[in-house]
Amino acid sequence: MDNLIFSLNAMMPLFFLMVVGMILRRTGVVGTDTANGMNKFVFTVGIPVLLFNDLATADLSDMWDPGFIGFCFVATLAGIALSYVVSLPYRKTGYQGEFVQAAYRSSASLLAIGVMQNIYGTSGLASLMVIGAVPLYNVMAVVILVAMRPGQATGSSTSLGRTVRGVLTNPIIIGIVAGLLWALLRIPMPTMVGKTVGSIADAATPVGFIAMGVLFDARKAFAVRGPAVLATAMKLVVLAALALPLAVALGYRDQALVAVLVMMGSATTLSAFVMARNMGHDGTLTSSVVMLSTLLSAFTLTGWLWLLKTLALI
Repeated sequence: MDNLIFSLNAMMPLFFLMVVGMILRRTGVVGTDTANGMNKFVFTVGIPVLLFNDLATADLSDMWDPGFIGFCFVATLAGIALSYVVSLPYRKTGYQGEFVQAAYRSSASLLAIGVMQNIYGTSGLASLMVIGAVPLYNVMAVVILVAMRPGQATGSSTSLGRTVRGVLTNPIIIGIVAGLLWALLRIPMPTMVGKTVGSIADAATPVGFIAMGVLFDARKAFAVRGPAVLATAMKLVVLAALALPLAVALGYRDQALVAVLVMMGSATTLSAFVMARNMGHDGTLTSSVVMLSTLLSAFTLTGWLWLLKTLALI
């Protein structure tokens, strides 16, 4: 029950922020033009600063484990590959790229530290999981969304060049690289800079979820309900069901297993919608998956934690 309450407290406020956005649009307080501006702020400033802050301030010295980082990287890569295979029936639609991204991309950095602290009183291996998975999440999301942009011919040198440029100039990639360099070089964070960065990072999530609520179109979402349900099932159940037994077989227990669970089985991140909208995609499928997975993940994560505890693995 404690885990269910914690999961509800972690996820339901995000769902309610989307509902607030819907109400603001219905009452005329916030229009779609304003929401698009909010969305652009989150894409170009909020999320890059959030990722920079997560990586730059991560303390890895006492728990560095290359093997675990490597496992998180490989498991994430395998999840991306499986999501792509499952998306093949939608390759002639305009939302294959959205499906792939929404099916694999978790709210890892948002939830991992909170879940770890709730269970163990410390963030533990969450930082290592973030290092192993989050940069790959974002780099591959940029590649997928650029390469699978609706109406774009693939395979040409022009398409390849556009993809490479899109990756190298993406604000989120720049934020990741800057954060990793800051952490590796162990540059101290001045208090004034740290507070400013933290304030911007804190604003990214609520602004993004409210904007997504404003831009959510129920009629369009209903039209893609099948792919949305499938991508949500991939995100909350299938990938975790494949990754957790492998992690157990490799000897991971306790904090490591919880980190893997959050990495593979938490809700689709807000960043997926923000990036889809800002990189030439409609975003309807992504917003539907974010909404469904956010609503349901409190119950699925609690179920996974109960199973792991029952099996005496955590």
